[in-house]
Amino acid sequence: MERFPRRLLVPMIAGTILNPINTSIVAVALVPIGIAFGAPPAQTAWLVSGLYIATSIGQPLTGRLVDVYGPKRMFLLGAALVTVAGILATAAPTLWVLIAARALLGLGTCAAYPASMTLIRRVCDARGLASPAGVLTALTMTVQTVAVVGPTLGGLLIDIGGWRATMAVNIPLGLIALVLGSRLLPDLGHRAEAAAGSDGSGGRGAASGASSGSAHPASAVRVPLDWPGVLCFAVGLTGLLLFLMEPDLGHLWALVPGVLALAGFAWRELRTAEPFIDLRVLGANPALLTTYVRGTTVMVIQYGFIYGFTQWLQQGAGLSPSLVGLVLLPTFGVALLVSAVFGRRPRIRANLLVGGVLQLVVAGSLLLLYPATPVWVYFLITAVLGIPQGLLSLSNQNAMYHQADPATIGAASGLLRTFQYLGAVTASAVSGLVFGARADTPGMHSLAWVMVIVAVLTIVLTAGDRSLARLPRSDGKSK
Repeated sequence: MERFPRRLLVPMIAGTILNPINTSIVAVALVPIGIAFGAPPAQTAWLVSGLYIATSIGQPLTGRLVDVYGPKRMFLLGAALVTVAGILATAAPTLWVLIAARALLGLGTCAAYPASMTLIRRVCDARGLASPAGVLTALTMTVQTVAVVGPTLGGLLIDIGGWRATMAVNIPLGLIALVLGSRLLPDLGHRAEAAAGSDGSGGRGAASGASSGSAHPASAVRVPLDWPGVLCFAVGLTGLLLFLMEPDLGHLWALVPGVLALAGFAWRELRTAEPFIDLRVLGANPALLTTYVRGTTVMVIQYGFIYGFTQWLQQGAGLSPSLVGLVLLPTFGVALLVSAVFGRRPRIRANLLVGGVLQLVVAGSLLLLYPATPVWVYFLITAVLGIPQGLLSLSNQNAMYHQADPATIGAASGLLRTFQYLGAVTASAVSGLVFGARADTPGMHSLAWVMVIVAVLTIVLTAGDRSLARLPRSDGKSK
């Protein structure tokens, strides 16, 4: 059996890192930016919120565009947008220009992941590869690694060139992705059969969709985009996210129109011939829908630790910010190790069950913590947390890869990212609700109970999804 052409991994990785690096690097730049523009935290927070909103909307949109116009074209467009946005952000004269540039960055960084997933699927279908586990693992590990080093890199860049250096880094990164993508990625053009030319040989192939039973070639999805559906989706999701970021009665102005827009989106998508997101197909694919919901629940717990537990470590347990950073390192280190060890021969259902149980264990362990708890216990908890983080992210990605229609895997992968962002924003909102003026121990215990409930939901979703047992392993068997 042929192997996946490894040279394609280089541009895929170069493009995929753009999103996590821009998500994480800004964490250490918020205070310097606020000082530079004389802006309070409530305003600089939009540098994070704006990127979340743009990427939550942009992921399924660019994924759909990948399905319609081809992965290489959208990959290059995304890299170009990142480069332009990097220039705009570096030279931003005001905070709001910088926020707009960050939103543009969010849109640009959305393209690489669905483009890569589409390329992987078409190449594997053309070459008869059952499951590109090693390739999917490489992408997952890249995202995890960059998310870890992002804040460290940001601090180094600020020391060298101030906060603008954290924005300027997008210029060379965008250009590198642009050059590598133009030189190494195959131009599939208007025909899925061009997927076999993924190694640059221009050979024959087809994205027949054998895994999902789809008989539609990728060329069949080259249709006008459903812009009314896109608009309703964007307005609805923006309203929902704005409310989740600050869930109180004062922000119902965002929730009400958001819900109405989402209702209009559903009405539109169920009636148009070529929907932006085909809710009928999604409704007929409960396995994929379950994977999306599970992607949300997993991220609620992961970001509950990142947003909530870390605040308590500083304000409740009295640890310094530098020590808190060290406490979190075992999570990412163990997650990388787990992804590397279990990624090449994944057993999706087993990994999801083990990961769900371990998330329940670490969430429950927070109920036993108090300010007098020895520091080594925090390190132990975050180390154990790394195991489900490595198992669940990779397994959900693998499940989506096999459950989605090959002809629309770009939109499907983008939608998975949107559900994951919803989980991250929900975790942030819950943290804000349970903590008052300070991240105290009672608030942290309340957060832990929420995480326990969500972890149980993850286990139930996995145990009740028998379709996971029918998904192919890397060797083509079921797991």
